[in-house]
Amino acid sequence: MSAGKRTAILISGRGSNMLSLLEAARAPGYPAQITLVLSNRPDAAGLARARETGIATCALDHKAFPDREAFEQAMDAALVEAGIELVCLAGFMRVLTPWFVRRWEGRMINIHPSLLPLFRGTRTHEQALEAGMRVHGCTVHFVVSELDAGPIIAQACVPVHPDDDPAALAARVLVEEHRVYPQALAEVASGRAVLHEGRCVFRDA
Repeated sequence: MSAGKRTAILISGRGSNMLSLLEAARAPGYPAQITLVLSNRPDAAGLARARETGIATCALDHKAFPDREAFEQAMDAALVEAGIELVCLAGFMRVLTPWFVRRWEGRMINIHPSLLPLFRGTRTHEQALEAGMRVHGCTVHFVVSELDAGPIIAQACVPVHPDDDPAALAARVLVEEHRVYPQALAEVASGRAVLHEGRCVFRDA
């Protein structure tokens, strides 16, 4: 695996975006190396898939901790112990506290299945269809304390077809997620995309 910024992927389920990041990181010269996959669910399917590719994994069951802060402190300790420099959220279904977000400010990114600032939170595909959108898509953004409100790094669009249901639309968006997330991680890992005064700024790295 090529050298690059030591990166952790946080998952809660199957980790489909995790797999696209792992595949991208195998390319020579890619500026991030995935060295840890961490989940709050010990039964997350993505953990086994990560182990199959030789990536170190860590399962921290959030239910085993007395409160959110204790869980996040354990998670932070695991990331620090692994020498992690960047964090990618990939279907990590936990709302992070301001403390954790500040700890990783400018070094933590997320992918969201809508064209933010539209349709924050869940049920994004249903919301897009209910709103009569003609285009939909996904957004990679820096993580801030406000949910799904961080500065945008990259977006990708798909058409909304007249006969779409949420599953069909979600499948079309997922293809773009798998394409744009590795590109956005490369921009951040290379130092070209940085969080500066509340905005994503692109620089010559």
